[in-house]
Amino acid sequence: MLLKHKPLTEHQSDDFPVLAPAPRRRLWHRLPWWQWLVGMFLVVIFLFPFYWVIVTSLNGTDQVLQFPPVFLPHGQWQNYTRAWSEAPWLRYFLNTLFIASVTTLLVLITSLLAGFAFGTMRFWGKSAIFAGFIAMMMIPQTVLLIPDYIVLRDLHWLNTYWAQIVPWGASVFGIFLLRQYFLTFPRELIEAARLDGASEIRFILKIAIPMAKPALITIALYVFLGSWNSFLWPYIMTQSPSVQPIEVGLATFLGTNGTDWTGLSAAVVFTTLPVMILFLVAQRQFLAGAYATNGGVKG
Repeated sequence: MLLKHKPLTEHQSDDFPVLAPAPRRRLWHRLPWWQWLVGMFLVVIFLFPFYWVIVTSLNGTDQVLQFPPVFLPHGQWQNYTRAWSEAPWLRYFLNTLFIASVTTLLVLITSLLAGFAFGTMRFWGKSAIFAGFIAMMMIPQTVLLIPDYIVLRDLHWLNTYWAQIVPWGASVFGIFLLRQYFLTFPRELIEAARLDGASEIRFILKIAIPMAKPALITIALYVFLGSWNSFLWPYIMTQSPSVQPIEVGLATFLGTNGTDWTGLSAAVVFTTLPVMILFLVAQRQFLAGAYATNGGVKG
């Protein structure tokens, strides 16, 4: 017996019948109960330290030292105003924002150019040079502190913004990630652009950057967060609060107000909260970039 078909719509064809999409269910609806428990346990472990800092920042000194401990905040907001008034936090924030933003911009430029060259161009010694870049990831940063300090001293860059930006203006991780991404580019697209007379820079600006946007977002977040949380390098290379970032300012505040646990906790909260908000807002783009570049891992 012949089956009667309904008239095909513009989105259907005889060759590929359209099936009704299955309803999408969120991942946690498919998890067994024991994975739920393990996940909630890990969430509590990772979030409890920050929660405890918030509770401490909103309690009085007597409540902080009380035993058994007080697990609920009591709204002592004056701890924040007191901590804010005892250090030039606004200057620290502006310094950190400027350093992290310029460093991220430099890393994106250098990673894009180097990654494009390693991923799409052919030149003598490319494999050896790239292997040298990867080998640099094996060198501990502490080994380079003294030589870098001597170089910056001879350049008269100590206690300046340049000392905190220029040495970190290139990232081996960024170059590696973009090189792997550009390896997945269709060769026909690159050859067609060259036949049309497009220069390498024009190709990068018009085609490569839009297509590599997920990888660039991943690198930008990685570098910005790393620069914001940087401590050891600026602590050694700077002495003046006029150029020091937030982490060095927090360490200075700790050395001056080490027994003021409520004020110190308040300082930790308002110096950590901006970068946590940034990560929570941009985590979807971060994961999208990681997934997009996962398919490009080639030799």
